[in-house]
Order: sequence, then C-alpha cells, then structure tokens
Amino acid sequence: MWFIIVFIAIPLAEIATFMQVGEIIGTPATLLLSLITAIIGGYLVKQQGMHTLIKAQKQLSTGQMPVQELFDGVCLIAAGAMMITPGFVTDTIGFLLLTPPVRVILKEFLIRTGKFSMQQSFSEPKQEHYQDSTVIEVEYERVDTPDKKD
Repeated sequence: MWFIIVFIAIPLAEIATFMQVGEIIGTPATLLLSLITAIIGGYLVKQQGMHTLIKAQKQLSTGQMPVQELFDGVCLIAAGAMMITPGFVTDTIGFLLLTPPVRVILKEFLIRTGKFSMQQSFSEPKQEHYQDSTVIEVEYERVDTPDKKD
C-alpha cells in the first residue's frame, strides 16, 4: 500500500515544486537548475562511489567483510537514481543520501526496525599447503607433433 502512495505522492510533489519554482524564477531557469543539480549529483555519486569501492577492496584484502561499504553503495545507487530523475524533491532525497550522517541515521533506523542487520564475520580464505613430499609442482607446455604419413 505504501508503495502506491509513494508512486503517487512523489510525482505530485515534483509537479507542485516545479510549478512553484517556475513561478518564482521562470521556466527556462527552472529547467536549467534541474539539469545542473542532476550533473552535480551525478559527479558526486561517481566520486563517492569510487571512494566506497576502494574502501571495500581494502577491507576485502585484509579479510574483512565490507558491510558498511556495501550499505553505502546501495545508498549511492539510490542517490544516483534520484539524481537522474528530473525534479527537486528527488534531487533533495538524492543529495541527502549522499551525506554520510544521513546514511548512518538510515542504517540505524533499518537495524532498529529489523529490516537490516550488520554482521562483520568473514571467513579467512583457505590457503592449502601440501605437506606431502611426493607432490611435485611443475609447469608444462604442450607441443603438437606433425602427423606422420607413410
């Protein structure tokens, strides 16, 4: 039910906001402002996404599960989707998702409501070491010989 309300409320809020801003600054300036916020938002999502990816790779290389980075990545994907959607309401939601304090509040809310849980356990990668002295590691190269014709 809430899903339907959101799909009706957000477009109505966007239309009302566009009309209000258009009356104040004019239609061309409103459209330009919407385009500028989308460009700035896209740039910020890209920058934060690369930073989050690097942090996740560092955590994985030390054998830790990048739970926080995965959550941040999901928030950044949602922020990117909000930014490419034309409108000031969705841009505002997108910019809010770009700020780490808002993501922390959202994460705590989701944990408190039971919609999200954080588990930091991650098993170490198995490293097989052969103690058997009969195992010999070799490299080989296959050489095909021409067919003999009699």
